[in-house]
Amino acid sequence: MSPFLRAYFSRLSWTGEPDVSIDTLRELHLQHNSAIPFENLDVLLPREIHLDDGALEEKLIAARRGGYCFEQNGLLERALREIGFNVRSLLGRVVLANPPQMPPRTHRLLLVEVAGERWIAGVGFGGQTLTAPIKLLADIPQQTPHGSYRLVHEGDEWTLQFNHHEHWQSMYHFDLGRQYASDYVMGNFWSAHWPQSHFRHHLLMCRHLPDGGKMTLTNFHFTHWRITMWWRRSILPMSPRCMKRCRPVSAWGWTILNMASAKRRWRR
Repeated sequence: MSPFLRAYFSRLSWTGEPDVSIDTLRELHLQHNSAIPFENLDVLLPREIHLDDGALEEKLIAARRGGYCFEQNGLLERALREIGFNVRSLLGRVVLANPPQMPPRTHRLLLVEVAGERWIAGVGFGGQTLTAPIKLLADIPQQTPHGSYRLVHEGDEWTLQFNHHEHWQSMYHFDLGRQYASDYVMGNFWSAHWPQSHFRHHLLMCRHLPDGGKMTLTNFHFTHWRITMWWRRSILPMSPRCMKRCRPVSAWGWTILNMASAKRRWRR
């Protein structure tokens, strides 16, 4: 086993035996979401986001930070490939907020082939991210630890949807065309630097829990969703001073630094 895989499994607190199987893919997918939070702090601070292997390993593993889709799925793709999976990245157009025009390709996701079947995997989409891979099949609801999803297929285009109160909400469109490292660099730069990018105007954090719950932080508004027979939430407005004092290591896995600077960026 490579030093990278040992470090990655340690970051995830995963002690299984890695093999090319759907069980391994499911376990790693859930553990990744549970251990490595979605967050956009570097965009707000601001700090440049790099996608090379060394930068991702340093930030998400060694520094125990989180990140967004270009970083997180880059890390997961590398781990799956080193295990032996047939995996490659795709790019999607996010339509969750019903944009008035067709948006650019700014979401990175993964296509994984296991035993002759194709699966869509992907971490780092915030509160609605997949926490389990789903088969590349159209119009079939598929259950994950955090909700039901389906894929809609029209022509060359696929759309991932999630079930929200018995209504199917579209998340992003994608196709199976081959993408290249330069495409991820372009999408990452646009997401971090375009003046109207929502990453530049909102503090966004999310960590999914293995029991089906999740914790989110949106503009210093903290929500802890717990799932029993129904969803429950507890909401607590958080100030930068409070967050710095509380140092929420237990919630997010690392200490949030320079939150005052992040807040100044967020208010612009």
